[in-house]
Amino acid sequence: MIRLKRYGEVLLLILFFLTLAITLTINAKWLYLVDIKMLDILDYVDLSKHELVKNYDQLMRYLNFFWVHPLKMTDFPVSESGALHFFEVKRLFQINYLVFGLTIVPSFILLKNKIKHSTLWLLVRPFSYLLVALVALIIFMALAFDTFFVKFHEIFFNNDAWVFNPMTDPVILVLPQDYFMHCFILFFILFVLFISLLIYFGKRQLKTTKKRENP
Repeated sequence: MIRLKRYGEVLLLILFFLTLAITLTINAKWLYLVDIKMLDILDYVDLSKHELVKNYDQLMRYLNFFWVHPLKMTDFPVSESGALHFFEVKRLFQINYLVFGLTIVPSFILLKNKIKHSTLWLLVRPFSYLLVALVALIIFMALAFDTFFVKFHEIFFNNDAWVFNPMTDPVILVLPQDYFMHCFILFFILFVLFISLLIYFGKRQLKTTKKRENP
C-alpha cells in the first residue's frame, strides 16, 4: 500500500511538471518573436511583423480557449484538412490544461508536506531514473529531429492532416519546423529543470537530515 501511494505521488508530480512545462512552452510568445527574426520568417510572406504577430495571436487564441470557434486568421486561409489538424491540436491543449488544473493544488500540498516532514528525498531515486530517460530522449531528438518530429505526430495524431500543403494552408510558411524544434528544446529545458530542482532539494534535505541524526 505504501509503495502504491509512492507511485501515485510520483505520477502526480510528473503530470504536474509535464503539463507546467507544456503550458509555459505553448504560451511562450517571446520565442516566436525571437524566431521571426532568427529564422527570417518574414521573408516567406508578404506581411509586416505586426500583421504576422496578429495572425499568430489569432491562432493561439483559438488553440488556448475552448469557446473560440471556428479558427479564423486575417491573412491565412485554412483548408478542411488544416482545420482538422488545428482542432486536434486545440483538443490536446485543453487536455493539457485540464490535467494541469487538476494536479497543481495536490502537487503543491504534496511538496509542502514532503518538505515539512523531511521526506522529499524519497522522490530522488524515481525522478533520477526519469531524468536519465529524458536525457536519452533529448539526445535522440538532437541527433535526428526530423525522425523525432515525425514520430511525435504519429503518436499523437492518427492521420496525416499535420502534413500541410503551403498552397492550401500558407500558415505553415510562418510555422517552420525549426520553430517547433525550438519549442521542444524549451519544453525539455523546463521539464528537466523542474525535475533537477526536485532532485537537488531532495538530496540536500537528505544530507541535512543525516547531519542532524549524526552530529
